[in-house]
Amino acid sequence: MTGSGLRRPESVSILGCRVDRVDSQGAAACIDELIERGSSAQVVTLGAEMANLAYSDRTYRDIINAADLVVPDTVGIVFAARLMGTPLPERVAGVDLLERVCASASRSQYPVFLLGGAPGVADAAANALTQRHPGLRIAGAEHGYFDDAHAAEVCERIRASGARLLFAGLGFPRQERFIYDNRAPLAPCVCIGVGGSFDVIAGRLPRAPAAIRGAGLEWLYRLAREPRRLRRQLALPVFAMRALRQSLSARVGAAQPQVK
Repeated sequence: MTGSGLRRPESVSILGCRVDRVDSQGAAACIDELIERGSSAQVVTLGAEMANLAYSDRTYRDIINAADLVVPDTVGIVFAARLMGTPLPERVAGVDLLERVCASASRSQYPVFLLGGAPGVADAAANALTQRHPGLRIAGAEHGYFDDAHAAEVCERIRASGARLLFAGLGFPRQERFIYDNRAPLAPCVCIGVGGSFDVIAGRLPRAPAAIRGAGLEWLYRLAREPRRLRRQLALPVFAMRALRQSLSARVGAAQPQVK
């Protein structure tokens, strides 16, 4: 059980980070349950770069592992789990989870708040979401260009809006730390870190075609369109080597004779 009272699904460990064995439908169902319970909860959409950072940052790793739900956001996490012999049902991309949860929220009438992106992006994403999900209640939308000194004011506006669901598109590790540090001021609210999803939803950043996503090459598509991401992508080979080392270590340990 978690602090929110939700019974966690089975999970696997990737570089010390817990990843729950859920598919997109199961993840959305867990979030619906958290909202219905009136929980103050954190949902992490874990990517390979995040796991890489958490490998060397114990505090960040603890934040991820303390979350009520951790889903595999990138193909790297799914690949690493398969490499370790503990396959996950599927990739649960943050932008897809956001759409699925908004579809549910439009039916249940839970107010939603969007926080993050450059000025105007969250508002544009909110407009796009209300068009795609008629009946969706947008409690508010704000950009993510605020400093720590104004975090309390931002939290107060979110709480006062009556939002039961917060999508925080602040980028990692900021969004995970922001949610973790402010769960109490934001309560009762289920908070989900969604990275750059608002830019995609608002139509400002094209998403890779389905065939490219299915082949696990969305990262390459984004790199081709945004060469400035090269420095970030250099972390992926490091992640792969660490995942391979964890896999080999687990296999060696399993092969060792048990001492009675």
